[in-house]
Amino acid sequence: MKAHTAPVRTVDFSHDSKLLLTGSNDKIIKIINVFDKKFQASLVSHTNWVRSARFSPDSRLIVSGSNDHTVKIWDCAQKSVVNTFIDHLDDVNCVRFHPDGTCVASGSVDKKIKIRDIRSKRLIQHYDAHPASVTGISFHPSGNYLISTSLDSTIKVWDLKMGQILYTLYGHEVITYIDNTLLNKYFFNIFFLNKKLIFIKLQI
Repeated sequence: MKAHTAPVRTVDFSHDSKLLLTGSNDKIIKIINVFDKKFQASLVSHTNWVRSARFSPDSRLIVSGSNDHTVKIWDCAQKSVVNTFIDHLDDVNCVRFHPDGTCVASGSVDKKIKIRDIRSKRLIQHYDAHPASVTGISFHPSGNYLISTSLDSTIKVWDLKMGQILYTLYGHEVITYIDNTLLNKYFFNIFFLNKKLIFIKLQI
Protein backbone atom coordinates (compact mmCIF):
# COMPACT_ATOMS: atom_id res chain seq x y z
CA MET A 1 0.00 0.00 0.00
CA LYS A 2 1.45 3.33 -1.07
CA ALA A 3 -0.21 6.01 1.02
CA HIS A 4 1.87 9.07 0.15
CA THR A 5 4.25 10.45 -2.46
CA ALA A 6 6.63 12.00 0.08
CA PRO A 7 7.99 11.21 3.57
CA VAL A 8 5.37 10.50 6.25
CA ARG A 9 5.73 12.79 9.27
CA THR A 10 2.95 11.64 11.58
CA VAL A 11 0.68 8.66 12.32
CA ASP A 12 -2.11 8.01 14.82
CA PHE A 13 -4.73 5.34 15.55
CA SER A 14 -8.36 6.15 16.25
CA HIS A 15 -9.66 5.39 19.74
CA ASP A 16 -11.08 2.01 18.63
CA SER A 17 -7.94 1.23 16.56
CA LYS A 18 -10.03 0.73 13.42
CA LEU A 19 -8.61 3.73 11.59
CA LEU A 20 -5.06 4.89 10.90
CA LEU A 21 -4.27 8.55 10.32
CA THR A 22 -1.18 9.60 8.34
CA GLY A 23 0.27 12.97 7.40
CA SER A 24 3.05 13.69 4.95
CA ASN A 25 5.34 16.12 3.20
CA ASP A 26 2.98 15.78 0.24
CA LYS A 27 0.64 18.11 2.24
CA ILE A 28 -2.05 15.43 2.49
CA ILE A 29 -3.65 13.67 5.46
CA LYS A 30 -5.03 10.19 4.80
CA ILE A 31 -7.43 8.00 6.76
CA ILE A 32 -6.95 4.26 6.28
CA ASN A 33 -9.18 1.42 7.42
CA VAL A 34 -6.81 -0.86 9.32
CA PHE A 35 -8.73 -4.10 8.81
CA ASP A 36 -9.52 -4.00 5.09
CA LYS A 37 -6.43 -1.89 4.27
CA LYS A 38 -8.43 0.56 2.19
CA PHE A 39 -8.21 4.33 2.02
CA GLN A 40 -11.26 6.05 3.49
CA ALA A 41 -10.34 9.64 2.77
CA SER A 42 -7.67 12.07 1.64
CA LEU A 43 -7.85 15.39 3.47
CA VAL A 44 -6.44 18.22 1.41
CA SER A 45 -6.16 21.80 2.65
CA HIS A 46 -2.66 22.41 3.98
CA THR A 47 -0.30 24.24 1.64
CA ASN A 48 2.91 22.83 3.11
CA TRP A 49 4.19 19.73 4.91
CA VAL A 50 1.87 18.14 7.49
CA ARG A 51 3.99 17.83 10.63
CA SER A 52 1.47 16.43 13.09
CA ALA A 53 -2.08 15.03 13.08
CA ARG A 54 -4.17 13.41 15.82
CA PHE A 55 -7.65 12.01 16.29
CA SER A 56 -9.90 13.47 18.97
CA PRO A 57 -10.69 11.14 21.91
CA ASP A 58 -14.02 10.18 20.28
CA SER A 59 -12.38 9.93 16.81
CA ARG A 60 -14.95 12.29 15.28
CA LEU A 61 -12.46 15.10 14.72
CA ILE A 62 -8.84 15.44 13.62
CA VAL A 63 -6.38 18.19 14.49
CA SER A 64 -3.40 18.84 12.23
CA GLY A 65 -0.40 21.15 12.21
CA SER A 66 1.69 22.14 9.24
CA ASN A 67 4.67 24.05 7.91
CA ASP A 68 2.08 26.47 6.49
CA HIS A 69 1.89 27.82 10.10
CA THR A 70 -1.74 26.72 10.56
CA VAL A 71 -3.62 24.38 12.87
CA LYS A 72 -6.71 22.82 11.30
CA ILE A 73 -9.69 20.99 12.78
CA TRP A 74 -11.31 18.40 10.49
CA ASP A 75 -14.69 16.67 10.66
CA CYS A 76 -14.07 12.96 9.97
CA ALA A 77 -17.60 12.27 8.74
CA GLN A 78 -17.71 15.26 6.39
CA LYS A 79 -14.01 14.90 5.50
CA SER A 80 -13.64 18.67 5.54
CA VAL A 81 -12.04 21.49 7.53
CA VAL A 82 -14.31 23.02 10.15
CA ASN A 83 -11.82 25.54 11.52
CA THR A 84 -8.37 26.94 10.80
CA PHE A 85 -6.19 28.73 13.37
CA ILE A 86 -3.52 31.01 11.92
CA ASP A 87 -1.91 32.57 15.02
CA HIS A 88 1.47 30.78 14.93
CA LEU A 89 4.32 32.66 13.29
CA ASP A 90 6.26 29.61 12.07
CA ASP A 91 5.97 25.87 11.33
CA VAL A 92 3.65 23.93 13.65
CA ASN A 93 5.56 20.87 14.84
CA CYS A 94 3.04 19.19 17.13
CA VAL A 95 -0.67 19.14 17.94
CA ARG A 96 -2.74 17.29 20.54
CA PHE A 97 -6.34 17.08 21.73
CA HIS A 98 -7.09 17.67 25.39
CA PRO A 99 -8.32 14.41 26.99
CA ASP A 100 -11.88 15.79 27.20
CA GLY A 101 -11.86 16.66 23.49
CA THR A 102 -12.85 20.30 23.94
CA CYS A 103 -9.44 21.91 23.39
CA VAL A 104 -6.39 21.50 21.18
CA ALA A 105 -2.79 22.41 21.93
CA SER A 106 -0.06 23.19 19.43
CA GLY A 107 3.69 23.76 19.60
CA SER A 108 5.71 25.59 16.99
CA VAL A 109 9.09 26.63 15.69
CA ASP A 110 8.05 30.08 16.94
CA LYS A 111 8.85 28.69 20.45
CA LYS A 112 5.26 29.06 21.66
CA ILE A 113 2.53 26.73 22.88
CA LYS A 114 -1.08 27.69 22.24
CA ILE A 115 -4.25 26.07 23.62
CA ARG A 116 -7.58 26.80 21.95
CA ASP A 117 -11.18 25.97 22.82
CA ILE A 118 -12.61 24.37 19.67
CA ARG A 119 -16.20 25.17 20.70
CA SER A 120 -15.74 28.92 21.08
CA LYS A 121 -12.75 28.99 18.68
CA ARG A 122 -10.91 31.17 21.20
CA LEU A 123 -7.27 31.10 22.26
CA ILE A 124 -7.50 30.32 25.98
CA GLN A 125 -3.84 29.85 26.94
CA HIS A 126 -0.57 31.06 25.41
CA TYR A 127 2.91 30.20 26.64
CA ASP A 128 6.26 31.61 25.54
CA ALA A 129 7.37 28.09 26.23
CA HIS A 130 11.02 27.62 25.24
CA PRO A 131 13.99 29.61 23.92
CA ALA A 132 14.07 27.26 20.91
CA SER A 133 11.63 25.36 18.72
CA VAL A 134 8.95 23.33 20.50
CA THR A 135 9.31 19.75 19.22
CA GLY A 136 6.64 17.88 21.18
CA ILE A 137 3.66 18.30 23.50
CA SER A 138 1.48 15.86 25.41
CA PHE A 139 -1.39 16.23 27.88
CA HIS A 140 -1.46 14.41 31.20
CA PRO A 141 -4.46 12.01 31.23
CA SER A 142 -6.11 14.20 33.89
CA GLY A 143 -6.00 17.16 31.51
CA ASN A 144 -4.49 19.35 34.24
CA TYR A 145 -0.91 19.28 32.96
CA LEU A 146 0.95 19.58 29.67
CA ILE A 147 4.47 18.35 28.96
CA SER A 148 6.60 19.98 26.26
CA THR A 149 9.97 19.25 24.66
CA SER A 150 12.24 21.51 22.67
CA LEU A 151 15.43 21.90 20.71
CA ASP A 152 16.72 23.65 23.85
CA SER A 153 17.18 20.11 25.31
CA THR A 154 14.69 20.64 28.15
CA ILE A 155 11.42 19.03 29.19
CA LYS A 156 8.87 21.36 30.78
CA VAL A 157 5.78 20.47 32.77
CA TRP A 158 2.99 23.06 32.70
CA ASP A 159 0.21 23.44 35.27
CA LEU A 160 -2.79 24.34 33.10
CA LYS A 161 -5.08 25.21 36.00
CA MET A 162 -2.58 27.75 37.34
CA GLY A 163 -1.44 28.79 33.87
CA GLN A 164 2.25 28.51 34.68
CA ILE A 165 5.27 26.25 34.49
CA LEU A 166 5.49 23.59 37.20
CA TYR A 167 9.09 22.51 36.67
CA THR A 168 11.83 22.01 34.07
CA LEU A 169 14.03 18.96 33.48
CA TYR A 170 17.55 19.72 32.22
CA GLY A 171 20.51 17.74 30.94
CA HIS A 172 18.96 16.03 27.91
CA GLU A 173 19.99 15.81 24.32
CA VAL A 174 17.70 17.23 21.66
CA ILE A 175 14.29 15.58 22.06
CA THR A 176 12.27 15.01 18.90
CA TYR A 177 9.28 12.96 20.10
CA ILE A 178 7.05 12.81 23.16
CA ASP A 179 4.10 10.68 24.19
CA ASN A 180 2.71 9.48 27.48
CA THR A 181 1.03 6.63 29.26
CA LEU A 182 -0.34 6.00 32.71
CA LEU A 183 1.07 2.90 34.39
CA ASN A 184 0.49 1.80 37.98
CA LYS A 185 -0.79 5.29 38.93
CA TYR A 186 2.42 6.94 37.74
CA PHE A 187 2.70 9.14 34.70
CA PHE A 188 5.35 7.99 32.26
CA ASN A 189 6.65 10.08 29.39
CA ILE A 190 8.21 8.41 26.39
CA PHE A 191 10.90 10.41 24.57
CA PHE A 192 12.83 9.75 21.42
CA LEU A 193 16.37 11.07 21.49
CA ASN A 194 19.63 10.03 19.90
CA LYS A 195 17.82 7.09 18.19
CA LYS A 196 16.68 5.68 21.54
CA LEU A 197 13.34 5.46 23.34
CA ILE A 198 13.62 6.83 26.88
CA PHE A 199 10.99 6.32 29.61
CA ILE A 200 10.82 8.88 32.40
CA LYS A 201 8.50 8.57 35.40
CA LEU A 202 7.01 11.89 36.48
CA GLN A 203 5.22 12.30 39.80
CA ILE A 204 2.90 15.32 39.69
